[in-house]
Amino acid sequence: MNIDKIDVDVASKLTQDPHRTRDGDREKVLEVAIGREVRAFRRQQEITVAELAQSTGLSIGMLSKIENGNTSPSLTTLQLLANALSVPLTSFFRRFEESRQAVHTKSGEGVSIEREGTRAGHQYNLLGHIGANASGVIVEPYLITLTAESDVFPTFQHGGIETIYMLEGEVEYRHGDGVYSLTPGDTLFFDADAPHGPEKLVALPARYLSIISYPQNT
Repeated sequence: MNIDKIDVDVASKLTQDPHRTRDGDREKVLEVAIGREVRAFRRQQEITVAELAQSTGLSIGMLSKIENGNTSPSLTTLQLLANALSVPLTSFFRRFEESRQAVHTKSGEGVSIEREGTRAGHQYNLLGHIGANASGVIVEPYLITLTAESDVFPTFQHGGIETIYMLEGEVEYRHGDGVYSLTPGDTLFFDADAPHGPEKLVALPARYLSIISYPQNT
């Protein structure tokens, strides 16, 4: 066995950038994005693959490959699909061209904000905010800290969906008629329109992540 060759092979793998986007990777992402749009438009119009094949002259197998992102359709093929689905040809590229947001908040740099629970001594640090995106959903992650000065406040109510991930301490958390004991590593996922909040502070300090998502038109 050639030890030197193995060492060279290992070194080359370690120096590769796994996040580098190659031309082939970008093309594959485009194919997948187009395929998802074709499938979405077809399903919205309640058209079967067989019916779309008949109206475009494409085979069922080719349509399956396009929808699954396994082939790169020509502009002529895309125009056939656009005509059959009564959508602009450019609509197949919309998700590929969308900008994607990321928010990086360093430790201790979350913005302290006022929310309903602040009056109960709950410390809210907003860790980021992504809104007005194509999904139509606003997402707000908070780091919430409860101390001996915090009061229980089990009557929060707001729109959307909330996910809590317990980091430290222990609380008994109410949601509607149920009460859940949350310890580090526990998750609670719920409809935030029901009354909810910490009902009993068992072990302090307590910290948990609260991720709230709601439609941007609310």
